[in-house]
Amino acid sequence: MIGVSLLGATGSVGASTLDIIERHPDRYRVVGIAANDNVAHMVRLAERFRPLLAAMASETAARALRRELAQRGCKVEVRAGAAGLCDVARLSEAQVVLAAIVGSAGLAPTLAAVDAAKRVLLANKESLVMAGDLFMDRVRRSGAVLLPVDSEQNAMMQCLAQYRVGDDVSASGVERIWLTASGGPFLRTPVAALRDKTPAQACAHPTWSMGPKISVDSATMMNKGLEVIETARLFQLDAGRIEVVIHPQSVVHSLVEFVDGSLLAQLGSADMRVPLAWGLAWPERIESGARRLSLFDLGIAEFEPPDESRFPCLGLARKAERAAGTAPAILNAANEVAVQAFLDGVIPFTVIAQVVEQTLESVPHHPATELEQIYADDSAARVTAVGLVERSRVA
Repeated sequence: MIGVSLLGATGSVGASTLDIIERHPDRYRVVGIAANDNVAHMVRLAERFRPLLAAMASETAARALRRELAQRGCKVEVRAGAAGLCDVARLSEAQVVLAAIVGSAGLAPTLAAVDAAKRVLLANKESLVMAGDLFMDRVRRSGAVLLPVDSEQNAMMQCLAQYRVGDDVSASGVERIWLTASGGPFLRTPVAALRDKTPAQACAHPTWSMGPKISVDSATMMNKGLEVIETARLFQLDAGRIEVVIHPQSVVHSLVEFVDGSLLAQLGSADMRVPLAWGLAWPERIESGARRLSLFDLGIAEFEPPDESRFPCLGLARKAERAAGTAPAILNAANEVAVQAFLDGVIPFTVIAQVVEQTLESVPHHPATELEQIYADDSAARVTAVGLVERSRVA
């Protein structure tokens, strides 16, 4: 039996992972679960999977979970805060750790799993965006196995079957990587109409089922910008050799182009269970439960370059990547603040990019060689972004 800890157990990626685990009860056991503040969902998961350890991001949520589990006679140890999340990540009974906590909150527990030399299924792109080279250096030193399970980076790994994360793909004859993007729900919306789009409209993704934050990032294409930074770190490739291409059908999940002109693509249904099953079973394969992709039903697969006047966040992410240091962490922090403000109905959709741009210009960035500096600049960016949101609301 392979023990699995889930960081972000109550999210959509966590749910997909648990679905796969339940399909293979003779192979996997859930030993740890962690989440933000959804106590009711965690109670259900604890009763269903009986893990050894559960953790909540706040002490208040942890107390509520302890109380609810005690009333039900469910004997699961509960811990709280960042330390509790890290305890779930480094649990000795876990050979595999799913890193699926959304945003900067996922960095510390993901690093804890890396330092404990786990097989880390990385769905938290912000860890690499924020910590970059520091994160990859700790992967190399610990001997952890890092397997990206976001559909795009996972597709790249499947096209580079003999490659180990952190190696220089140029040595394998890679010319460039093509990162596909659906274009989100506003791909054909007139630019002038974007300001009035609502959170519900932004979260109505045409092909993927995701949480609200990631859905909004897809609508702005910040998710693709963050993935450019992530891909550059994962594959030791200059970001200028990572192309973003819009592919509305979400069938081709990424492509790798080689120096001889060959182009390898990974295809599959738009279902996170495909890359997650790959990561759980690596280096083998298991049944995922995802719908089979029918080549006869594909029709026409469209590809087009992104329009950065429609998607300014993509250009801002490339700017932060070129600036290096803590600039990507500043970008990510500002985006988290702005997206939440949009979801809360505080700012219009188009102000998300404005808040990110102004924060990136206002907050000084530094070398990203120490976690303390990364967190300090992350905090400074959040303070600046909150101020910009408040001024935007007054205006």
